[in-house]
Formats: sequence, C-alpha cells, structure tokens
Amino acid sequence: MVSETVEAEGHLIDSGNFQSILTTIVEHGSEYEILRFDIGRTNEQGSHLTLKLTAATDDRLQDLLSRLSVFGCYVKGTPAALLRAADMDGAAPEDFYSTTNHRTSVFLDGAWVVAEHQRMDAALVVTGSTVACRKLRDIRKGDRIVCGMQGLKVSPEVQQRDKPTFGFMSNEVSSERRVETAVARVADLMRRVKQGSGRIAFVAGPVVVHTGGSQYFCDLIARGYVDVLLAGNALAVHDIEVAMSGTSLGIDLNSGHPVEHGHRNHMRAINAVRRAGGIGRAVQSGVLTSGIMHACHKHGVHYILAGSIRDDGPLPETMMDLVEAQDAYSTAIVGVDVVVMLSSMLHSIGVGNMLPSWVKVICVDINPAVVTKLSDRGSTQTIGLVTDVGLFLHQLAEQLHA
Repeated sequence: MVSETVEAEGHLIDSGNFQSILTTIVEHGSEYEILRFDIGRTNEQGSHLTLKLTAATDDRLQDLLSRLSVFGCYVKGTPAALLRAADMDGAAPEDFYSTTNHRTSVFLDGAWVVAEHQRMDAALVVTGSTVACRKLRDIRKGDRIVCGMQGLKVSPEVQQRDKPTFGFMSNEVSSERRVETAVARVADLMRRVKQGSGRIAFVAGPVVVHTGGSQYFCDLIARGYVDVLLAGNALAVHDIEVAMSGTSLGIDLNSGHPVEHGHRNHMRAINAVRRAGGIGRAVQSGVLTSGIMHACHKHGVHYILAGSIRDDGPLPETMMDLVEAQDAYSTAIVGVDVVVMLSSMLHSIGVGNMLPSWVKVICVDINPAVVTKLSDRGSTQTIGLVTDVGLFLHQLAEQLHA
C-alpha cells in the first residue's frame, strides 16, 4: 500500500467538490482519511481540506491523483513539478500530464506559475519561467514536459452563491424552460460583455439558414455582437445559395416548397463564388449582395470555414487542411468571453475542447443530445437551450433591440 497527502481549497461545499472528491476515492477502490477540514464561515470564505490517500500500488495512486485534480486536489507540500525532455517530435513522455480546461498552475522554482493557453487534452511545456498548454503534435524534441502529478494545481471554476457568474440556469439540458426568459438573459449577458469591451464568438451550422435565422444573425453582426464566426463550408454555401436563388438545398424558404431543378442551386452558388475568386471578391464585385457571409465582409467580422470530406466545392475560403483549420479556430477564440453554439454538433464539440472553463458557453439546438455530448466531453460550463435555432435568433435580435 502506498500513500500521499493532498490538499484542496475554495468553495468545496457549495460547488459539490467535497462530495465528488470522497465519492471518486471510494469508487476508485482506494481509501481516505480526513486529516483536516476547515469550513468557510461566510459566502466569501473558502474551505480547506487535507486528505491522506492510500492505494494498492503507485500506479493506482497516480491514477487517483489525476482523477482528483479536476476537483482542485494537489499534493501537499507543493513539491516541484517533474519535468522530462521530449525524446522525439510530436509526442510526449509516457507519463506526461494531460490537461483539463480548468486553470492550471505548475510549481517551479518555489512559485506557482499559471499555464498559458489553457485548454483540455494538451501537454504542459515549460520554457524558461513560463508554462503553456501545447497539443501533442506541436511538441518538439527537447521540450521540457510536465510529467506525473507532482507540483500541479487545478482550479475549477466555482459559482459562488452571492456572485453568480453564469447562474441564470443550471447546466442541465431541458426542453421545458421558458425560451423567452432564457433568451432575455442571454441578451443581457451579451450586452454586459460588449459594454466591457469583451468578445463574443459564434459557432454556427447550416441550420441557421434552413430555419430562417439568417436575417436575425445578420442583424447581430450589424449591431456588433459577433466578433468571430466559426463554421463549416455548408453554412457559407447554403447562405450564399439563399442570397442568390432564395432557396436552401432547393427549398424555397418563403413558401417551404421545393423549386423545380432547385437541387442545382447550391452548386450554382459555389460555382459563382469560385468564378468570382472567393467570397470576399464576390462581395466586392457585387455578385454577393446579401446574407451572413456578405454581412461578415461588410462589417469586418473575422470568420473561419473548416472543411470536411463531405463538402461540395468547396468554397475557396474553406480550409481543407484539418490541422490548419484547428489551429486557426484555436487562435481565433483566444480572449473570447462568450461562445454561442448554434446547431453544429461537430464544430461545437471541437471548439468546446479548445476553450478554458471560464469562457461561458451557450449551446442552442433542437436536439438535447448535442448539449449532453458537449458536457460529457468536458465542457461542463455549457448551458443548453433546447429550441429551434431560427426562433432563438429571432427572439435574441428582438431582445438586443429592446
């Protein structure tokens, strides 16, 4: 049997982390002894917990420490972090620490150093006196990599009772909330973010177009509520098809009826943009005069289109190199305060993996499974609204006009 003493501090009871810590230990098949538990006496005061952990083997103990780190547990006495040099490009030592999306600090030279570019599923690379999260593919031979669980402290985001940071709803998924109330609070959040010179990113799927939400999304762009748009080739293609032909996948959006030979319209839209030399040039030359992509160019909104194997065309601006597109997405969302995800499961999960836990995420989808998957993959700060995306955008635009 091997043992280790760990500490945790903060709002352990309000957050439910205290219960989660003990449950995790028991379910792991290990043992604990509470050596000290100082409970905060007010809303502002945090608690402090000291635990002795006992496991059957050192490997089991290290696994338990890893599981407990997401609740803020760290090894008592703050031993210096274990650093190993990468022995090859594109891979870390076998016992490297794999990051979460919570704020992480590394104990170096007698002081805690907060990691930069926080995201989940990365390694921690130490360069001089700084620490940064880095994807495995970007590691280079000789990089100093944080390994094991020594000298690591994870600080999960905790909502205090008297200072709700994102507390207008729990992060459960439900279709029974009053949509108008939820949208009003989303609008209030967006106003406060922009008043504080914050940044808002949107992740959008083609459903925005199919449900008639384009005009309302264009209104958000015009009013300065969209700083970054992350999407796939499909959103742009269907948006441009509507702008040029009034159809989306050959369906007239006004009547809801199929148009004769309308199935060709999306290919004609792609062809027109390619002949113009791209979306930007199509706007400049007057080929494209309306729609979301036109609004982005008109109002200077940065957008990135990430392609996939199923894309028609694709449009010239669509990035078909997956690694390049991932890096572009990751760079674009640095410093954003809120991300609104509109009915795009794969892109939403991808962006969720890139975000630190203190970035507020709102996921809107008619399918509750999309929000559930996002939370299951670690983006637990996600608030889910189960509703039609077009209706959501309509009501959001009205609330922001009020």
